[in-house]
Amino acid sequence: MITLLDYGAGNVRSVRNAIGKLGFTVHDVTSPEDVLRAECLVFPGVGSYGSVMERLQRDGFIEPLIERIQSDKPVLGICVALQALFEGSEESPGVAGLGILKGQVKRFSDPTLSVPQIGWNGLNLRKQSALFSKYNGEKYYFVHSYRATLSLEDQDWLLSSTNYGEEFVSGVQRGNVTAFQFHPEKSGEAGLTLLGNYLKSKGNSLTISTDTVSRGFRETKVAKRVIACLDVRSNDTGDLVVTKGDQYDVRDNGEVRNLGKPVELARRYYEEGADEITFLNITGFRDFPMEDQPMLEVLRKTSENVFVPLTIGGGIREFTDSNGKEYTSLDVAAEYFRSGADKISIGSDACYAAEEYLKTGRKTGKSSIEQISNVYGAQAVVISVDPRRVYVKSPEDTEHNTIKTVFPGPGGEEYCWYQCTVRGGREGRDLDAVQLASSCEALGAGEILLNCIDKDGTSSGFDFELVNHVKNAVSIPVIASSGAGSTTHFVDVFRETDAEAALAAGIFHRREVPIRAVKEAMEENGIEIRK
Repeated sequence: MITLLDYGAGNVRSVRNAIGKLGFTVHDVTSPEDVLRAECLVFPGVGSYGSVMERLQRDGFIEPLIERIQSDKPVLGICVALQALFEGSEESPGVAGLGILKGQVKRFSDPTLSVPQIGWNGLNLRKQSALFSKYNGEKYYFVHSYRATLSLEDQDWLLSSTNYGEEFVSGVQRGNVTAFQFHPEKSGEAGLTLLGNYLKSKGNSLTISTDTVSRGFRETKVAKRVIACLDVRSNDTGDLVVTKGDQYDVRDNGEVRNLGKPVELARRYYEEGADEITFLNITGFRDFPMEDQPMLEVLRKTSENVFVPLTIGGGIREFTDSNGKEYTSLDVAAEYFRSGADKISIGSDACYAAEEYLKTGRKTGKSSIEQISNVYGAQAVVISVDPRRVYVKSPEDTEHNTIKTVFPGPGGEEYCWYQCTVRGGREGRDLDAVQLASSCEALGAGEILLNCIDKDGTSSGFDFELVNHVKNAVSIPVIASSGAGSTTHFVDVFRETDAEAALAAGIFHRREVPIRAVKEAMEENGIEIRK
């Protein structure tokens, strides 16, 4: 019996599903006493530092947690749970942590880094542990803006370290207490193996030796991510299908293109090696009561067998359902997180929020970006940008951010700007891609999904000019999207830009380009991958 400390924050379903997949029964903590009575306690930390500590305090879990850890009873902490072991965090000044370890958790400070760190990174083992008896350089999934370092007096806790511009603590272990900065439940087969090792031992007597592991240390590297995207909508008979547009038109001879069922395709992509999976709900289902939203069930079913990060986009906004019940964007996001999503993608609503922000330069705290980021952390908010080129003869012909392009316009124009659109590309706004991306970063977004209407469905390669244009304007990760048609296109986008990830849809759906072939091509060209 594994006891799960589910205190109502973020995506705990993935941890629950991973434990169940490994053959263990999960019991939920229902009272502070359960924290102390549990044979083996799993403490998933999901959300911002402040919101996690606030919820623990609200439910009376802080004192029992401290007592359990000090009594050396088995505990496994994940992500923010590792950070909670410290006295506090720069993310939430003045909020006290559990105080088991000395010091403050601090934000990554290297200005050349994209923050949050989102992706697959390796470990340097600092002592021998039964958890890693067969570790062979596997990568695990990290998603965080803040990192921990240990004081001299706490060095005996250090299990593993990882590099991201600097060396930080990625794992701690002393006695029967273990915590990881990464997410084993989102780290594919490597993560399941690690989690299984822990559960089989029930957290007991894991440390083999406190002596430093003899193998040489090397700087770990973040892998470039390959993301499979599934555009999901209802077809003309009401069934949920995965479709793919051509310049955002999803119909072929009047019928919605049907490229498969979302849950089945997602599982296939996981098994083929996708580093993440993104669902874009392009129907909206705005009139459905929240509990009946079809995408919730898609997420629940997918998360039962897919153990890499899941992103959901479409309809993440406030709305009133057919029964007259009102939902905030935070309500909607909370339901998606509880159903298995790790990140929320915001599209049209992000444009409107950016326009309001640009008018005053002030945050209101009311936008969906701010609300979700404040509770779940910046890493949980992805901005989906849908721009198209607008050509001009000279930068002086527009107030928008322009580039000089090597692809002249229809009239020979050498300059263009990227106009943001809403409503599935049907409506242009007086807003460019750089304005949108930088404004949303200021509002608290943690990642940019950069589409390109001009490239969509063309299989002509990614728009490097657009990617570099936006990447140079923000310090958060950027996902290149639209235009992939071959393995070479993935290699080229990582050579020609600093994008952290590249996304494709149709070529994967139609099996034109296998995901494994993409990764093999990347590896052959010296690009770091997760194998």
